[in-house]
Amino acid sequence: MGKDDQLSALEQEIEETRERLATTIDQLLYRSHPKTIVSREVADIKAHFVDRSTGQPRTDNILKAAGVAVGVITFFVVVRKVVR
Repeated sequence: MGKDDQLSALEQEIEETRERLATTIDQLLYRSHPKTIVSREVADIKAHFVDRSTGQPRTDNILKAAGVAVGVITFFVVVRKVVR
């Protein structure tokens, strides 16, 4: 292996490393973009209330959320009446 071969192999390795880094940076930019983060979070929330495999609503989680909402509203109504 001559000196020219070693230099061209080194240049090729540097170019491959540069391409991998560019790809990694592009992936990180995509993952950290606000719209991507929002869509990922919305999908997670939807998955909490709808079964991904069947598409059927998950009534247990829906009822829990509704119960919490009713509880919070009731709490504020009672506190408001007590304060007056």
